Formats: sequence, structure tokens, C-alpha cells
Amino acid sequence: MIDLQDKNSCPTLEEIGEYVKNPIFMQFCSEIKNTYGCSEKIEFSSCSMERRWNVKFKKAGKTLCTIELQDIYHQTNEGNGQKGHMIDLEDEGSLYQDLMRLTQICRNC
Repeated sequence: MIDLQDKNSCPTLEEIGEYVKNPIFMQFCSEIKNTYGCSEKIEFSSCSMERRWNVKFKKAGKTLCTIELQDIYHQTNEGNGQKGHMIDLEDEGSLYQDLMRLTQICRNC
């Protein structure tokens, strides 16, 4: 089992997929990687009040998407002049497609 606050034990993407128990997670990661030709970078974030592991997808030094692993996300926080938004994906419906489109728009900015 992943310990979200243990910065000395980096989980694999597959372990994270097992932890989140959402079948759409690995599909989403695969689609981001295939569409944008990038790979995941799993990093431990200790710069905020919520210490956690993050999965980041970057292309040309620009972050396309960050998946934050934490049990509760209370509010959108600002850091480094950016805001993050949490989106719960449960299936491949319109929210999933909107997120893929939003990622494409951000990539072109």
C-alpha cells in the first residue's frame, strides 16, 4: 500500500493506479502520454500543507497535467502563480472529453 506522506518510497504509476481504484486512471494516463508524446514524472510535493505524491505530465518543459494524490482536497490553492483544479473522473463521459480538450488548449498556450 502506498504511503502518501513517505517521500522515501516513490510509487510506480501502476501502484498509483491500484491505490486510486479508478479504472479510468490508467486509461487517462495512457491517452495523455500517447497524445502528447510525454511520460509521467512522479514527484513528492512537500511545498504545501498537503504533503503528497504527484504525477506530472510535461512536454517541452511545460506542465500539461498534474495528478495529485491526497485523501481530501478542500480548496483550490495557489502556488507559483498558478491555480490547480481537482476534477474527479469516473467514466469516459463528457467530463473526460472536456478534460482532454482542456489539456489540448493548455498545451497550445
